[in-house]
Amino acid sequence: MLKPATLEKLQNKKNLLAFSAGVDSTTLLFLLLENDIKFDIAIVDYGLREQSKEEVTYAKELAQTYDLTCHTYQAKKIQKNFEAHAREIRYNFFNALIQKHHYQNLLTAHHLGDRFEWMLMQFCKGAGCAEMAGMREHEERTGYTLVRPLLHLDKQEFFVYLDTHKRKYFLDASNQDKTIKRNYFRHNFTNPLMQEHLEGIKKSFAYLEADFDSLIKTLKIEKIGTLAYFSSCEDKRSDIYAIDKYLKTQGYMASANERSLLKKKETLVLGRKFLVSRCQKFIFITAFQCSQIVLPKEFKESCRKLKIEPKLRPFLYENAAVFDRVKELLFTL
Repeated sequence: MLKPATLEKLQNKKNLLAFSAGVDSTTLLFLLLENDIKFDIAIVDYGLREQSKEEVTYAKELAQTYDLTCHTYQAKKIQKNFEAHAREIRYNFFNALIQKHHYQNLLTAHHLGDRFEWMLMQFCKGAGCAEMAGMREHEERTGYTLVRPLLHLDKQEFFVYLDTHKRKYFLDASNQDKTIKRNYFRHNFTNPLMQEHLEGIKKSFAYLEADFDSLIKTLKIEKIGTLAYFSSCEDKRSDIYAIDKYLKTQGYMASANERSLLKKKETLVLGRKFLVSRCQKFIFITAFQCSQIVLPKEFKESCRKLKIEPKLRPFLYENAAVFDRVKELLFTL
């Protein structure tokens, strides 16, 4: 079921599996074991369902049985906007583990249905080929690679696999709640269409990937401390895709309106959390801070000469080593 190219990418690497004990991640866990891929697992308990305690217990049992390390995290209760906050908590946890234990790959159990669901949601909001192509099997992130080994498979294959091999898994009752947008799309559109047109949908994603590769340039994101940056290719679509991809690694999903504003503005604050600023040919991304610091005239003049946007200056003033590196970058232009 797993592609040879994916297995090759995972061999002899430090892999971390995002695990939930559901159908998707349980399937991926046992497929990895079958193919002798070494990995550890990470699971988050959001504390919303009584069943979540059983899921964490199951994760620990699997880890003990198959000699895996199981990382667990008990999240604080999320009061509102659960989906977005849960994702932020989840990826903050994964990123911390990756940095601490030097994992090279983060494995998630997204499948073809997830990808199609995402595409339909983006299409209905207003999107181009890059946004609709959405999930990819391999995505280079800052410090690791995000790998989705099941992205080419239909979820119905997972039920057959697990039931045939008599593997235990859990079903999340919240997936039936159609007031959640992704569930609404899944039950009303994604699942019925995939039942009728599975092969055509697979072919369409192959075409979308080819279009994506011709439309979007891959840009390497570097970091200086907490400041991320990359060299603009002067193609707005590629720049915004790179910004969006980096923000996702930080647990932030830019809205369609924010992506639209990024096309027009040199500097933009997103969700009062992140600052994106173009300085000459570089684009810098850092956490947003509303600072009342009075900057020295000499420092402001230095920033003015380098065409550093005012909103970025307080951060650079408080991070002298980062500012020195930024000056080196901009002076070379």
